[in-house]
Amino acid sequence: MATMSQPQHFMDTSGELDAVWVHKEPYSNRPHFSKLSKDIKVDVCVVGAGIAGISTAYELVSRGLKVAVIEAREVLSGETGRTSGHLSSALDASYVDIAKKHGKDAAKTAASSHQWALKHVGEVSKQLGIECEYKIIPDYEISQYEKSDPKHEDDMKEIQEDLKMAKELGLAVSYKPDYAIKGWDGTVDQRDVGIYEEQATFHPTMYLVGLLKWLAKQPNFECYTRTRMLNIEEKGLLTTREVQVSTLDGNTITCNDAVEATCIPLQKLSIVAQMEYFRTYCIAIRIPRGSYEDCLINDQADPYHYIRFTGCDDKDDYLVIGGGDHKVGQEEEDGRFAELESWVRERYTQAGTVDYKWSGQVNDSVDLMHFIGLNQGKSHTYVITGDTGHGLTMGVLAGKLIADEIQGIENPWSSAYNPKRLPPLSSIPSMIAHDVQINMQYKRFAQSDIPDIESLAVGEGGVLNPKTKKPLAVYKDDQGKVHQFSALCPHLQGVVCWNKTEKSWDCPIHGSRFSKDGVQIMGPSKAGLSPADEGGEAAQQQAMKA
Repeated sequence: MATMSQPQHFMDTSGELDAVWVHKEPYSNRPHFSKLSKDIKVDVCVVGAGIAGISTAYELVSRGLKVAVIEAREVLSGETGRTSGHLSSALDASYVDIAKKHGKDAAKTAASSHQWALKHVGEVSKQLGIECEYKIIPDYEISQYEKSDPKHEDDMKEIQEDLKMAKELGLAVSYKPDYAIKGWDGTVDQRDVGIYEEQATFHPTMYLVGLLKWLAKQPNFECYTRTRMLNIEEKGLLTTREVQVSTLDGNTITCNDAVEATCIPLQKLSIVAQMEYFRTYCIAIRIPRGSYEDCLINDQADPYHYIRFTGCDDKDDYLVIGGGDHKVGQEEEDGRFAELESWVRERYTQAGTVDYKWSGQVNDSVDLMHFIGLNQGKSHTYVITGDTGHGLTMGVLAGKLIADEIQGIENPWSSAYNPKRLPPLSSIPSMIAHDVQINMQYKRFAQSDIPDIESLAVGEGGVLNPKTKKPLAVYKDDQGKVHQFSALCPHLQGVVCWNKTEKSWDCPIHGSRFSKDGVQIMGPSKAGLSPADEGGEAAQQQAMKA
């Protein structure tokens, strides 16, 4: 029989499955803050307590500004806690492609800012005495094909072209033909590596728990959890600065500037329509300590495989592999974990048991660059979004960039990441294709996942679409009790899909996600799914009040 977590589980994380990071840093170890219960006034209000929000708060508090962070659930409950933990300037988007779209200066900004970010994590962790497994390691870029395959050479030529560009942009890179990675002892031969030197890994939640503990001791820092933002409104005239952040419970935070560090901005369109939304999958599999070379590995497949290692116990470490990406709510999740496990075992024959399986979400900017800075149409409201597979370094560099812009300090990264930039002409065809593909998802108004409630298995969900009524999102809990919600995403009325891997409701339009109980866990939707029966109402209230 399927087993489902308690409703409050989704207040700690954004999926039914737990990421490997809870192995050493369980949810119970994370700092707990109270809910906002009154109106307050600060210099800056940061919405979102993941790596982007916490990094921004750290930069601002360190400079003497009074900062309040609010989080709709618990700290680190979003994608930061479900990452694979890479710190890298070897970006998913090739530097050759970035230079073609935005010019070489923008490509240099991307390289230098991400390299700064991965080093900054090490500097901060050392300065504050945070033990987070931070280490400098190489990143190996490999072909997706075996060396005997003619297409192997084509892959390696592309890698070498990007290495050449990366070197021109100031990164330390090299190429090693026939290089065999230690521990890769299987029969699959993918030798030849492009190397990005001075990359890094760390334990993301250990690092951020350490930052939060430091922040909590500062007199100019406040944090409130289970405090859901309802609206950000700029009230000031041209000569004044006043922003009001209102919450679902009716409280107001008055500030000079507000920062949306919510993974996806909680708004209708604009930059929301300039991104594509993907689910990505990870497993953590045991591997004997000392049997492998500690490094990052990325192949050239689409979707590609990405590997790193992290600690487990005295005997073993974990090999963390990710991949299997697909657009949110648009493909079945079946087989993704099995494919990742098979890939590892064919190459690392000493791999042991798989202890953790989970998925996360990445938001790819169509024009390949992040959106960091003043939001479109705003004067004092900033956004951080468009991680494009590198949300950790994006969050860290965004902290510095946003803090500089709030203080009026010139930052050389501003122009390249400006959310108000016009998309390059070369991105227009892909944006049009993206819009067409998104609009096709409204076909779900004419579809039903299940013929009736009785056919729904225990522990599962599905959309019931009666012809005479609006579609319903229905799930049965472990006791067989039915819980019903509106299946319409509050953002733009897309019909959600049941994610049977993470027991969530996912919107195929712009990637909003909701717990099985309808609680909003990923924007751009601000609100959750409306309960449609007493069971849904009771479960949602239990999750929100736990």
